[in-house]
Amino acid sequence: MDDRLTRLTPGMAIPYGGDRVTLVTEELAAAFAPGDRLVVVQSTGDLLCIPATDWEIAANAVDRAHRAFAALGEATDQQITDFYGAFAGRLLDASAFAPIAEANQADVERAQARGQTSTRLVLSDKMRSDMVDGLNTWRDAASGRGEIIEKAPHQGWEAQLIRSGLGVVGFVFEGRPNVFADATGVLRSGNTVVFRIGSAALGTARAIVEHALDPALAEAGLPEGAVTLVDSPSRASGWALFSQPKLSLAVARGSGQAVGQLGAVARQSGISVSLHGTGGGWMVAGPNADAARFAKAVRHSLDRKVCNTLNVCALVRSRAEELAPLFLDALEEAARSRGVNPKLWVTEGDEGLVPSHWFRSGTVTRAEGSVTEPITETLPHSRLGVEWEWEESPEVTFTTVDSVEQAVEWFNTLSPKLVVSLIDEDPASQQRFYETVDAPFVGNGFTRWVDGQFALNRPELGLSNWEGGRLFGRGGVLSGDSVFTIRTRMIQDDPDLHR
Repeated sequence: MDDRLTRLTPGMAIPYGGDRVTLVTEELAAAFAPGDRLVVVQSTGDLLCIPATDWEIAANAVDRAHRAFAALGEATDQQITDFYGAFAGRLLDASAFAPIAEANQADVERAQARGQTSTRLVLSDKMRSDMVDGLNTWRDAASGRGEIIEKAPHQGWEAQLIRSGLGVVGFVFEGRPNVFADATGVLRSGNTVVFRIGSAALGTARAIVEHALDPALAEAGLPEGAVTLVDSPSRASGWALFSQPKLSLAVARGSGQAVGQLGAVARQSGISVSLHGTGGGWMVAGPNADAARFAKAVRHSLDRKVCNTLNVCALVRSRAEELAPLFLDALEEAARSRGVNPKLWVTEGDEGLVPSHWFRSGTVTRAEGSVTEPITETLPHSRLGVEWEWEESPEVTFTTVDSVEQAVEWFNTLSPKLVVSLIDEDPASQQRFYETVDAPFVGNGFTRWVDGQFALNRPELGLSNWEGGRLFGRGGVLSGDSVFTIRTRMIQDDPDLHR
């Protein structure tokens, strides 16, 4: 009996979540063909169609990486060191880099022709230099493979806890060419990697693989497939990758909704997940805040939009009239430095702290271009958790609270739980804040400090929030040397040992 799903019909009821039903749309029914896979996201009811071609591409890539992981155990640390050096060297070599630069220019031109932003897509001299620096960091880093973490001696035998590679790590990244240096970091701790990059940067990725990455693997004598690109522009290939049971860890980095969906696909496939991208920093100004320090913290948290950019600013009401103008000045300065207008959201009831001219209509520069809309709008308290995905015009929410304790409650309830800062000169308040706020990253200044390279001197694979719960056994910064498992080895000296 062939029990495979071969077709969908419009209106077909698909159960999810144990007690709910979603319906097949006409578009999905028309797109689905024999051999395709249907993934039902159990948390949302989303129906995801994975074409057979994308499934095969992802499955083959993971199979190659799985075979490479078995062979990587016999590779020496020096070979892995040589790989990073060779990869960096080819990025520096003008002849090897020329076709990469050409492919990147083509990617940029295609994105611009489609009206898409190309800010993060351009493989600039600085990005190229940063990639080389990241690879050199891993070249010089200690391995950790085979490290004996603990010994438990017994009469006639010993148990050893040994650090070991986790397995095949799957990555889905946004369309930024520099992710190669980030992704390959997991080789240092004995893992192999399969990754999918955003379609806008796929041409650049192919060129890097052909002219730098694969030659570096071969030169170092590392197994073929140790680093593998999922060569497909389709978003469905990411869903296919995160559905492969041979993955030991699924890592996604990008915009919040897409990352959350990918994480759900991986979790229901039984794969451990590390999600990065959703954040939006919160800043709280307490009753003992230094006004000048507060203004600088706001300004330096709004230089560009990434996950640790200031998203919500909460002032205690006892200081609101004094600090609100400083907040608005800092927001205006951040926008002025980019040659644009800001975008402000103020919670209902706090409009009186914002001068009337802020509510004028103006040009807000978004990813899709310039849009005429109110510079300031109100939003209900329930939407404090919204992360503003701005491109050029700095976009932030402003609110007031009765106390720091209320701000902590709102952060713990409404935020994505990434980074939060308290601007307050009272050490006891800072300590109370740290002990009660549910965030992996807590500070007393600007929010943009949250970065593996900036804070810990190591290239990061991403930053995890605590929206889905606290992380087990590691911090919120995921880097190449933090992807490992612990194996237990028994060394027996006494042949008569028994229980």
